Amino acid sequence: MSIAAPISSPPHATAARAIVVSRRLLVGCGIVLLALYLVLFQDFVSQQFRFAISMPSDWGHTLIIPFVAGYLVWLRRSELAALQPFTPSWWGIGPIIVGVGWYSLCVFGPKPLFHHNAMSVGILLTLLGTAWLLFGTSALRWLWFPIAFWWVFGQSVSEVFMNRLTFQMQDVSAVGAQFMLTACGVDIDRNGNTLVVWSDGVPHPLNVAEACSGMRMLVAFMALGVFLARTRLAGFWSRTVLVLAGIPVALGVNVLRVGTTGIFAMFDKNFADGEFHELIGFVWLVPALFMYMGVLWLIRNLFVATKEAAGAM
Repeated sequence: MSIAAPISSPPHATAARAIVVSRRLLVGCGIVLLALYLVLFQDFVSQQFRFAISMPSDWGHTLIIPFVAGYLVWLRRSELAALQPFTPSWWGIGPIIVGVGWYSLCVFGPKPLFHHNAMSVGILLTLLGTAWLLFGTSALRWLWFPIAFWWVFGQSVSEVFMNRLTFQMQDVSAVGAQFMLTACGVDIDRNGNTLVVWSDGVPHPLNVAEACSGMRMLVAFMALGVFLARTRLAGFWSRTVLVLAGIPVALGVNVLRVGTTGIFAMFDKNFADGEFHELIGFVWLVPALFMYMGVLWLIRNLFVATKEAAGAM
């Protein structure tokens, strides 16, 4: 009499079935999910778009951040391809439910919760949960950073929070602009954050308000620094130095921005505010970008030279 061998369950029977995703299917699913998210999170998306369009020198960079995050994913295409077949994780459903629920509460719940940054938390959880659900835990190792990068740098920060951080930066910008204009031979007085530029005995007041503190430019340069550090540098210290270098570059360029505004205000007080004020901030982003790329070049060559010198010893 023969005894049948007991039937054993296959390994990982409780896990989801592994799937292989072709490039065409991945693109198609990505387009469908993007359309779904744009509809589901339309309040946040439309509001963020208005912020970026109405204040391009402050938040215009947020329109580029989603594409940068997508590029960060594309850079990891080899690592993601090596993980196929993907093993979806049902644990991702949890963050999706919480994220959509929180976003819905912000939109349809009490009025204090209808806050731009509060809504973004729900989107963050939904994106992380979707990546976890579709591609599994191993793939999330490469996907979490692009998602977090978008969440940190791809949205406008509330004015209340920004104002708390920009108070000291206003003083730095005002003092720096006063020093710059004095060195250029301009007759200028400072009372707190207010600069008074004198021209032919006529005072031209220039208030260094929250919008001129340089905080928004600092956010843009921190985003650029994190991106460059992730893609162009290797090693903790070199990456840290580059990211931190964004602080003096942003502050220095903002001083030039305020000083330039003060010079133009000598000819027409309308140059100190309005669209022309926004234009000055946008124009100064170009040399600021070249300055920051110069810092990147210096760090790369400095660290390479240091390593070569250490290896020769």
